[in-house]
Amino acid sequence: MTNVTRSRPLSPHLQVYKPIPTMVMSIVHRITGGALYFGTVLVAWWLIAAATGEAYFDWVSWFFGTWIGRLILFGYTWALLHHMLGGLRHFMWDMGRGYEKHFNTKLAIVTPVVSVALTVLVWVVGYLAR
Repeated sequence: MTNVTRSRPLSPHLQVYKPIPTMVMSIVHRITGGALYFGTVLVAWWLIAAATGEAYFDWVSWFFGTWIGRLILFGYTWALLHHMLGGLRHFMWDMGRGYEKHFNTKLAIVTPVVSVALTVLVWVVGYLAR
């Protein structure tokens, strides 16, 4: 009897694949989606603090005003905007557009640049509006 597992092809390992922009953006899109769960807990914490009372709300607001709190909020803002842009890419694909390799690669390269620029813009407008 022949050993059938010996003749089957092996699945390539990650070392075989060369990271391309679309692959990296797919991975980052999944990571930012997971990070949004953590950010939603922060939003819920802030809302619960607002409903609990002035003293607790002041403490939570103080925490978000520290450098570590602002860094977390900046990261949440970036994750939100990056994930949104990735979602728009997927929506475009769902509409049957943007499958050309050169366009798809350029879009994957532009996505992190635009997400960082939008994050900075949101924070600058937020500080100016304060």
